[in-house]
Amino acid sequence: MEKTLLSQSLKENEQNLRDVFHLCSDIVFRYTYNQGTPEFLILYLDGFVDMTVLEQSILRPLMLNRNAEPDTMGKMIRDSFVFTGQTKTSNQVKDVVDSVLKGYVAILTEGESLALLADAAGFDKRAIDEPKTEKASQGPRDCFTEALRTNTMLLRRRITTPRLKMESFKLGELTSTDVVLAYVEDIAKPGLIEEVRKRLKNISTQGILDAAYIEERIQDRPKSPFPQIQKTERPDTTASSLIEGKVAILVDCTPTVLILPINFWAGFQSADDYYERVDFVFARRLVRYVMMFASLTLPGLYIALTTYHPDLLPGTLFISIGEAREKSPFPTIIEVLIMEFVFEGLQEAGIRMPSQIGPLVSIVGALVVGQAAVEANIVSAPIVIVVALTGIASFVIPRYAFAIPLRILRFAIIFLAGIYGMYGVSIGVMAIMIHLVTLQSIGESYLPPIMPLIRRRLKEVLLRPPHWPWGKP
Repeated sequence: MEKTLLSQSLKENEQNLRDVFHLCSDIVFRYTYNQGTPEFLILYLDGFVDMTVLEQSILRPLMLNRNAEPDTMGKMIRDSFVFTGQTKTSNQVKDVVDSVLKGYVAILTEGESLALLADAAGFDKRAIDEPKTEKASQGPRDCFTEALRTNTMLLRRRITTPRLKMESFKLGELTSTDVVLAYVEDIAKPGLIEEVRKRLKNISTQGILDAAYIEERIQDRPKSPFPQIQKTERPDTTASSLIEGKVAILVDCTPTVLILPINFWAGFQSADDYYERVDFVFARRLVRYVMMFASLTLPGLYIALTTYHPDLLPGTLFISIGEAREKSPFPTIIEVLIMEFVFEGLQEAGIRMPSQIGPLVSIVGALVVGQAAVEANIVSAPIVIVVALTGIASFVIPRYAFAIPLRILRFAIIFLAGIYGMYGVSIGVMAIMIHLVTLQSIGESYLPPIMPLIRRRLKEVLLRPPHWPWGKP
């Protein structure tokens, strides 16, 4: 099929297409006749085509312009006579097949080796709704959907300039998924655009079913737990990133968009930051950074202080913790691991359960299990408090993808603290910092403006740049 050309014989073309679509019951072959003689063969995918467009913009022009002369009918094909949106012609069987599977209507006639392909896609799709994972109290409330052209429209509404470029790709040998690379010309670096374009073209796979399939194949360090590509469902976040010189990858059938490159600090910024006062944003970001550190190290610090360095604790606090742990049968590290695994299990249960009862299961489960474990003297009350505070701290991080590596690395810190105490916690934090310093996102540093040091941008880590220029009221 790769090199097969259409014939001037309508019957031969029909037979070739029927062979390709053998046992495909949703493919419709439809003829129009003039005085009992077949004029046009119409081919489309049932359920994928808007029947109103098919009847009014394709079949109606056929009836109005019917003519028994083959030369005239062929000219109608070459002139793209139908009254619909995108149209194109092709003499390749593969082009006809691929277009029909994407929602195009193929029109063929006797004596013409070209097929007219008219876009009539009209399948059901989800309406534009509020974001589910990136909620904000201020700002726009729309989010991306699974329809690619709906998503590109949402970006065009915000960036109304021809400098917003959208390059199209098809990825996946079986899925032939439509992918769009979006960027603002003269703002995004040409080297960045070329690098992303090259990585997309180098993808070779059977299918692309989600943006995550592309994310894993184009990131610099696939084995790193930290995300090197930002995923978002918010059009305003994507538009803002494009204006900053980044690029976005939109994938058909996916309600999330990939933004690259990113840095470590992007994981602690939310859409609300750009719709609130600058001083309020400073306070919120400061809280997030403190909670991030607590999420990573709080259980490890508790183990290190109570097991190896009790002299660093106030006397009354140490006595209180000792009395609470007096009846516990396990070492501190085992208690922490038990409660951490239980807490992680409750989080997963809350996600998998129906949305109406998921949060209830998590809350009630945590209360019941924690209280029962303390009363049964399996774990001590301070352990429950530490694990609960750690879980709350992880929920403060705005982007879920950045909270996951902290949840994973927390266990490494716990083991190091159980073996080496505070030295183990220090070793773990230093190892993570070294990893972050060496990490890159599409060839760019992961920790700017700290590494490399850019003094004029240091305040952007905590402060959102105001909408008026720095230094002016």
